[in-house]
Amino acid sequence: MTRWKRLSLVLLVLVLLTQIPFAYRRYKLGRLQAAIQHVNSQRVTTPDESQFAEYKGVVHVHSFLGGHSTGSFEEIVAGAKSNQLNFVVMTEHTSDNFNTASMTLKGVHAGILFINGNEVSLPDTGRLLLLPGLGAAGEASNSQPLEEIVKRGRGQDGLTFVAYPQEFRGWETTYYDGVEVYNVYTNARQINPFLMFFDGLWSYRRYPELLFANFYQRPNENLKKWDEVMAATGRKLVAVAGNDAHANVGFKIDSESGQPLIGLKLDPYERSFRLVRVHILIPKDKVLDSQSLLTAIAAGHCFIGFDLFGDTSGFSFSAAKGADNRIQGDEILLDKEVRLTVSLPVAGRLVLLKDGKIMLDENGIRKKDYPVTEKGIYRVEVYLPQLPKPARDQPWIISNPIYVR
Repeated sequence: MTRWKRLSLVLLVLVLLTQIPFAYRRYKLGRLQAAIQHVNSQRVTTPDESQFAEYKGVVHVHSFLGGHSTGSFEEIVAGAKSNQLNFVVMTEHTSDNFNTASMTLKGVHAGILFINGNEVSLPDTGRLLLLPGLGAAGEASNSQPLEEIVKRGRGQDGLTFVAYPQEFRGWETTYYDGVEVYNVYTNARQINPFLMFFDGLWSYRRYPELLFANFYQRPNENLKKWDEVMAATGRKLVAVAGNDAHANVGFKIDSESGQPLIGLKLDPYERSFRLVRVHILIPKDKVLDSQSLLTAIAAGHCFIGFDLFGDTSGFSFSAAKGADNRIQGDEILLDKEVRLTVSLPVAGRLVLLKDGKIMLDENGIRKKDYPVTEKGIYRVEVYLPQLPKPARDQPWIISNPIYVR
């Protein structure tokens, strides 16, 4: 054997050895997929005695309007329809030249409710999501007070959410209604490009969505900041998750006429909408429309579900005091015994927090009652220890709080 042949053989062996970890990671994704299927098969349908109907959707979605995305309206509607979503909250980047909020999807399309909104970037403060958007947000300057920007950029009864809380510098103000405690794009920035490249070679065709599990992490700092601000001010702040869907990761080659010849999109809306969702609770005597949806979000009658790892529909977090019943987002007075109740669609690990501190951490819970003896802000996180790592150690559900006053 010649020297070059020996060298080539050694190099080939080394290359093959470097691929063993990625082959194993592909095997683990297969195990995760099987475990997720088992979790969904364990769901128990209980008689629906709630006064609320549950709707699922996504928040923080961009189209080709305002730049940063190439996604079309048709792709967004198709992605929402394939995921059987009930609503989509658009948050278009603003433009100096046209009103992106008025031009984006709104109303009902293919049976799905769309809310038109804006994402506003303020260099000295951070970014805000304005729902619905009025377009005047694009005319706002950073020299204006935050109150004025919010007033000009959204409807009178609209909502303002802090986007990217790790970058926000306006916590002392009161002109925001909630916090985007989790954002897919922010989480994805932690990806190791080298690892993701080879993970993609091994696993993209078979497990494209589950590649998310390799970088999904609990947003520790954002949750901590949310808890701290609520505890310090006593304010009700609604938590949502942002898909930050752009459908702009990948490549394509077009012909001279503009027709696509070849391409690959790594984050199509259909996939982005599958990762994390916001589940909304609306009274059964009301229809789902823009008013009822925004009212429910404003009240905190919603929770975050990482539905990729198992359908979170049916989760319930409530408080009762005699005949007085409340749900997440509500306040209840501690003038006599209050009991918190958590119901899960499948058994899981339940973590109950008060003012950001863990009060209860138990495995194998499907339903739990907890007597409250102290005032505070109580919220819940749910985990699925029956899933393999890394998914088992990350939240499956993040509730909004119940405020015991």
